Amino acid sequence: MNTIFIGGSRHVTLLPEDIKKRLDNVIASGHEVIVGDANGADKSVQKHFLDSRYKKVTVFCSGAKPRNNLGDWQIRQVDPPKGAKGFQFYAAKDREMAREADFGLMIWDGKSPGTVLNVLRLVQGGKISVLFNVPDKVAINLKSIEQIKGFLSKCSSSLQTDLAKRATPEEWSEIDKKDEQLTFTSSSNRPPKEIASQETVKVLNLALESGDTARIVETLGIIARERGMSQVAEKSGLVRESLYPSLDASGNPEFATVMKVISSIGLQLEVKSQPIQS
Repeated sequence: MNTIFIGGSRHVTLLPEDIKKRLDNVIASGHEVIVGDANGADKSVQKHFLDSRYKKVTVFCSGAKPRNNLGDWQIRQVDPPKGAKGFQFYAAKDREMAREADFGLMIWDGKSPGTVLNVLRLVQGGKISVLFNVPDKVAINLKSIEQIKGFLSKCSSSLQTDLAKRATPEEWSEIDKKDEQLTFTSSSNRPPKEIASQETVKVLNLALESGDTARIVETLGIIARERGMSQVAEKSGLVRESLYPSLDASGNPEFATVMKVISSIGLQLEVKSQPIQS
C-alpha cells in the first residue's frame, strides 16, 4: 500500500476519463490518498472519491479550516510560514504532501505553474510523478531532474518565469544549475568557466543585429538561464528573482542591468562603425 499525492490546477473542474480510471485503480489497490482542499482539480478528485465511498483519504489544508472536504475525511492542518500570503500561504500544504507521498498524480491545465512545482517537489524527494496534460490528453512520467529540465525546455518562458518566482531557492536550485556543456575560448583573462562560447556570442549578435529589443532581451534571458540565474545574480550583484521578469520577452531592463548581465556571463559589449545611410 502506497500514499498517493493527487493534485492539480484550479481551472480543471471536469476530470478526463483517463484520470477517473487512474483514480479507480487507486481505489482498487487500496492506496492511501492525500489531496488538497482547493477548488478545481482538488475538489473534483474529492467528488470522485466521495461518489465511490472511498474512505482512505486525507485532506490537507493550510491554516485552520479546509475550503473543501466533501467526504468529511480526516484533515491534516499545516501551518504556513509566519506572514505568508497568497500562493505561499497555500503552498505550505503542498510541500508537506510532497514529503509524505510515495507517488504523485498531477492533473494539469497546461498553464498552471503550481502543478508543475508539485511535480518538481516530488521528484526532488526521489518520487515518481505522473503529470497529466488535460488539453493534450497526454500523461508524462517524470522521475528525474533531467526529465523535468527537458520538459521545461519545451514550455513557454512565461511559465518558467512564474515557476521560478513561486519556487523557493532550494526548490529551484537544481533546475537553475547549468549543465557544463559549453566549449570556451582561451582569449580571455577570465577563468574558463566564466567565458561565453562562440555559439553564445553568435546567437546574441544575431539578436542585436535584428534591432528587435524584445528579441534581444529574451535571448539574453535564455543565455542567462542556461548559465544559471543564481550564478548570474551572484556575479552581477543583482537580485535573482528580479532577473526573471526583467529578462523576459516583455521585460524592460535598465541598460545598467543589461551590462551587468552581459559581463557576468563572460561577454563584453563593443561598438563598431557602419556606413551612414543618406
